[in-house]
Amino acid sequence: MYDIRDIKDQVVAKMVKDPRIAIRALCNRDFYYFLRYFWPVYSSDPFHENWHIELVCNELQRLAERVGQRLPAKYDLVINVPPGSTKTASCSIMFPIWCWTRWYWMRFITVSYSAILSLESAEYSRDIIRSAEFQSVYPEIEIKQDKDTKSNFRIMIKDKDKKILGGNRFSTSVDGTVTGFHGHILLVDDPLNPQQAASDNELKACNQWLSQTLPTRKTDKAVTPTVLIQQRLHQNDPTGYKLRNVKNAKSIKHICLPGEIRNFRELVQPPELVEKYKDDLLDPVRLSWPVLDKLKEDLGQYGYSGQVGQKPVPPGGGMFQVDRFVIVDSVEHLLQDPSQILGVVRFWDKASTQDGGDYTVGVKMYKLAGPRFLITDVKRGQWASHTRESIIRATAEADGTNVIVYHEQEPGSGGKESAEATVKNLAGFVSEALRSTGDKVFRADPYSVQVNIGNVMLLQAAWTQEFIEEHRFFPYSTYDDQVDAASGAFSRLTFAKVVEAW
Repeated sequence: MYDIRDIKDQVVAKMVKDPRIAIRALCNRDFYYFLRYFWPVYSSDPFHENWHIELVCNELQRLAERVGQRLPAKYDLVINVPPGSTKTASCSIMFPIWCWTRWYWMRFITVSYSAILSLESAEYSRDIIRSAEFQSVYPEIEIKQDKDTKSNFRIMIKDKDKKILGGNRFSTSVDGTVTGFHGHILLVDDPLNPQQAASDNELKACNQWLSQTLPTRKTDKAVTPTVLIQQRLHQNDPTGYKLRNVKNAKSIKHICLPGEIRNFRELVQPPELVEKYKDDLLDPVRLSWPVLDKLKEDLGQYGYSGQVGQKPVPPGGGMFQVDRFVIVDSVEHLLQDPSQILGVVRFWDKASTQDGGDYTVGVKMYKLAGPRFLITDVKRGQWASHTRESIIRATAEADGTNVIVYHEQEPGSGGKESAEATVKNLAGFVSEALRSTGDKVFRADPYSVQVNIGNVMLLQAAWTQEFIEEHRFFPYSTYDDQVDAASGAFSRLTFAKVVEAW
């Protein structure tokens, strides 16, 4: 009979002689340990531990262990985390590799909103497998030479004098081709970007592909789970769609981790995770308050609420803190130094109604060093199309040729014809027609951030008070043409990607 103490001594002796045996055992036992150990192979930046990364790793490990035992899936996993929280490295890059160290036969389908991102994650995975460090711990795992592309690669296991075919990773994008491929685990990492989320058609197409096409690619319908990890971008993004349309609430495990809980405490799922936040922050190193403040400035209120707070609800009345507008009695002192003027545009939000309905509005806006923004003139009226075009021409002549004139093109052939007519009407001036993308709230969001931090100045004039009042109640004000024209001017001065030129 064997003495268990002798066996333990032999194991310890082997580990002392070759520490890789101990490292391998620790990696196999704990995906979070595996991530930390091989992090230097993936990135030259130091790894900063945080509880949320360990939580995500543990959830993925539990899910994989059921697949590894070929047990029916208990649920699909939906995880919402902010950008910059190591989600792609954990889920899309390291996780499939770790699974192969234990279950070499596993197949994965990985999806992102673009093929480029999906392929980049796959390339990182291949590079890790090929690395000297990984090969020293797992020398039996290699990539099959004739099945070695970023979009679809397969692993092999070296077993003495023979090689055993293993699983594979097929990488694609939402709405991409998946015919002929099946996965034991389906990984969906950020299926939408912010611009796509602003389009109803893009949202619908994404949700349809994820709910109708991707599920048919499961190796075993009962066993294969889907992992969806993303930042929230819209109420009807894939997370919202999946949670709202699920027939059995227990078939989804939802983990929601806002970047901060001063404003989004009620969003944390499960609620007891609130106790793990420090200074109301998910990750004080990666997502400190200064970092979040900069993100709010860059993303706007709507983007910040969704991507950081995981609450993709358009702001209601009060989107603009109108008391932060800076009112100036004259602008000569602001415009006397040409080197301080970084740009000037006039943006027209056109309407063709003479009696009632929408207004045509033209906002003249400067970008000054700082940066600060100065609105010096607003033209507004309900004019018939021929009168409107005359006013647009006369305004351009008064502004001068140094002011670039932009005007919104409405959808459809009628909108295109109207835009072409305005371009012809402005012969001799630099002018451009723009197709709007996204709704008015989305377009106004970057502009609202600058208003709310006191970077937008208004000339005191007859139009000023009415302009302010429309902002006060946006997007629930009776009219929104002045806000739309101002946000259009702002987007051109800052090159915010909310319009497309033709």
